[in-house]
Amino acid sequence: MITYYDDRSVQVTSAAIRVDGRTFPLAEIGMVWHRRGSRSWRVLAGRGALGAALAGPLVAAALGIALAVWLHRSLTVTIAVVGASVLVGLAVGPVADLLFEHLDRSYARGSRQREIWARWRGQPVLLLRTGDALRFGKIYRAVQRAVENAGPGSRSAVQSAIGPSGTSPRPRSRS
Repeated sequence: MITYYDDRSVQVTSAAIRVDGRTFPLAEIGMVWHRRGSRSWRVLAGRGALGAALAGPLVAAALGIALAVWLHRSLTVTIAVVGASVLVGLAVGPVADLLFEHLDRSYARGSRQREIWARWRGQPVLLLRTGDALRFGKIYRAVQRAVENAGPGSRSAVQSAIGPSGTSPRPRSRS
């Protein structure tokens, strides 16, 4: 038996797909497809907040320099305000790496719920729902590989149901 994917709740092998304790033998699966849900505004707002956190100190530094020039104070005061503004702008450097890492992870996880469905014993069954796009991709690709490499007896119906892109042969909703 070949294991294509294995984590705490999902296992895809050459014999079956196991999700949260439920087992779906590949020989009993007639079709596999996926769906995307609507975007999560919470995730998008979080990305916007990360972008603002990155830009905030730079904007503050630029405003401080503009203020120092606009005030027309003595050279000492202008240099102090510009120096403080530059220090505020430089504060973004050490924090930027951490913020970019969080932003990267946000894009890897995705902003939508994704679902893997299968026709099992003639009925559509939701195999998996996750908001983690990276995990979804790994699991869906594992299901594709398991179906492609299934034995001759179980290949015909399942393999003809998964197209080259892995999507369902029927239309999906765009919501």
